[in-house]
Amino acid sequence: MIRPSLFCLAVLLIAMAQSALAQSSTIVYKCPGNVYTSERELTAKQATEKGCKVIEGTPITVIQGRQPAPRPASGPAATGNSAARPPEARVDPGAQRARDNDSRRILEGELRREEERLAELKREYNNGEPERLGNERNYQKYLDRVADLKSSIARKESDIAAIKRELAKLPP
Repeated sequence: MIRPSLFCLAVLLIAMAQSALAQSSTIVYKCPGNVYTSERELTAKQATEKGCKVIEGTPITVIQGRQPAPRPASGPAATGNSAARPPEARVDPGAQRARDNDSRRILEGELRREEERLAELKREYNNGEPERLGNERNYQKYLDRVADLKSSIARKESDIAAIKRELAKLPP
């Protein structure tokens, strides 16, 4: 007499074998433009007419990707043209001029402070040979401070260039 668990195992194996045979018997075509299709959608004659080739081996799984996000509408509203804005959203030219002047004043103040700090750093750097401090008996500490000064100078110069670019964007 056959045990029920052995019987269930045999039925399961037979089902899996049939599933594998069904998958391997499906013909998959690769058509121009990386389009994959099966024999259910095309006959062999249609596939050869379209220039499709039979793919051998494992079945292909196709996963749908996301649809690309819609592009914003083009035109004056999308480009920020103030003529396309409703009248109540427009800024008074006098108020805009005041804002621009405030921005220029703030940026010029920042530029002055950054240039002063850059001058201090360059003075301290002393062309790559700054004065040794009392706590720098270890030569590596001195070299680390020199490297920090050099990177600080490069960063300040970059900051100054950015502020100058922002000032150039403002109307005169």
